[in-house]
Amino acid sequence: MGNCLIFNSPTDVSKKSKALPIETTFKLPSPLPTWPPGEGFGTGTIDVGGLQVCQISSFTKVWGTHEGGPDNLGATFYEPSSIPQGFYMLGCYAQPNNRPLFGWVLVAKDDTGSTNKPIDYTLVWSSESLNIKQDGIGYVWLPTPPDGYKALGHLITNSPQKPSLDNFRCVRSDLTDQCQTDTWIWGPGKDSSTDGFNIFGLRPSNRGTQAMGVSVGTFVGQTQNENNPVPVACLKNINLSKYSCMPNPRQIEALLQTYSPFVYFHPDEAYLPSSVSWFFNNGALLYKRGEESQPVAIESMGTNLPQGGSNDGAYWLDLPADNKAKDRVKKGDLQNSQVNVHIKPMLGATFTDIAIWIYYPFNGPARAKAEFINIPLGRIGEHVGDWEHVTLRVSNFNGELWSVYLSQHSGGNWVNASDLEFQAGNKVVTYASLHGHAMYAKPGLVLQGNGAIGIRNDTAKSKMFLDTGLSFSLIAAEYLGSAINEPPWLNYSREWGPKISYDIADEIKKVEKLLPGKLKSAFDKFVKGLPNEVLGQEGPTGPKDKRNWSGDEI
Repeated sequence: MGNCLIFNSPTDVSKKSKALPIETTFKLPSPLPTWPPGEGFGTGTIDVGGLQVCQISSFTKVWGTHEGGPDNLGATFYEPSSIPQGFYMLGCYAQPNNRPLFGWVLVAKDDTGSTNKPIDYTLVWSSESLNIKQDGIGYVWLPTPPDGYKALGHLITNSPQKPSLDNFRCVRSDLTDQCQTDTWIWGPGKDSSTDGFNIFGLRPSNRGTQAMGVSVGTFVGQTQNENNPVPVACLKNINLSKYSCMPNPRQIEALLQTYSPFVYFHPDEAYLPSSVSWFFNNGALLYKRGEESQPVAIESMGTNLPQGGSNDGAYWLDLPADNKAKDRVKKGDLQNSQVNVHIKPMLGATFTDIAIWIYYPFNGPARAKAEFINIPLGRIGEHVGDWEHVTLRVSNFNGELWSVYLSQHSGGNWVNASDLEFQAGNKVVTYASLHGHAMYAKPGLVLQGNGAIGIRNDTAKSKMFLDTGLSFSLIAAEYLGSAINEPPWLNYSREWGPKISYDIADEIKKVEKLLPGKLKSAFDKFVKGLPNEVLGQEGPTGPKDKRNWSGDEI
């Protein structure tokens, strides 16, 4: 279903000097392709167990504010429009005004008694007494469900009269799951900690490949009190054939051809990615504790690596022993690089997460910025082996890309598609930071730290880039069963690099000599607080040993 915006005519009490971002509707640069045939993927509706749900991204504006919320630009509240015949609202949609309109809510069709009308509404809040710029007065309502049913979202009106009971549905309790607040949408202050009434997005509390909670796309309004339980629920997919709406292998390939990211490297980057097999074939070694003098060459797909177990320190990988070969392997092999793709169901199999894992044989030294001084950190940050990833979250209703997760050292963040750069149609553009390879949506400098001192994450567009769609290996898609053969190296559970032997304290002292007195102690405290992923004291574990392999990214 396409995005469109239908405006009512609320009274605008303010004269805006310039258009707000939300007054523009975001669309992907190119139309969605026709996906290869399959079972339930991309068909527009999903059966979650006796309840048909459909994703709506066209809206009618009901009410808006012009201050408060992110960037103090206010927020806008909508009802879903162009609802197919026989489907009913489960809740309204809200979005901050600081980005283009781009969102969705689910509507439901019931043929089995899975839904019921609310028996009443409770007024949760109104903006009547609020001294802010707003389009009329907004009223937030909570449906009162019949016994055995739950409400999945709030309603918004611009009238003090209660909404109609006929257009809204509550859902049978066994088809619901617990949810929690997600991103802050709006409140009267500059952030969500401000006392008073705040609006948040919602997401299932339990998320992962085996979790069946389904996001409805609605919002919740509540006063700032952590002890208040969320008064609404999310959906739950109890369909025994729940994976039928996931993409099949041909559809996976089409999704990658459509969205596969470009990764741009800094013009000064010396440590580029490679395929895993190239790393193994060019002299990588397997070490065993107690037999350090007898390392073993690794076979092309890692067939001689120890399988399973835990990261117990008994084994580790390292660069070739020969110095010339070591220096060459450190630089990677960008031209023949291959990425590794993991496909997993998310949010009750209503979305597909396409996790694209990129391997770098070496992570280079870090650099810091202390006030106006740029500081090379010697060997701090260096380690053998570096796994970074970017995850595409795609709707199983229509195959549309909604957000992208960018890994950054030990963390990362989700970026809405409306905030991304694209090229060659709908292919996402990302930027890998110099030496550390953290992923960002925009070029420039990001400081990792507090105050005036931080680790530099420099990104820029250069002639060096990786088109992840040119060469990829589908390494796992558990829901497809035996259709995908996992490579042996994926089940190697130990570290992909040795524990670094250099003395962190000595490296810090070398750097402190370059700093003015007032920054020395602050810098020492800052470095000691950095995680191992940044300090580079040991190599990383592989993709399958990361929490997000079977869980959500955040």
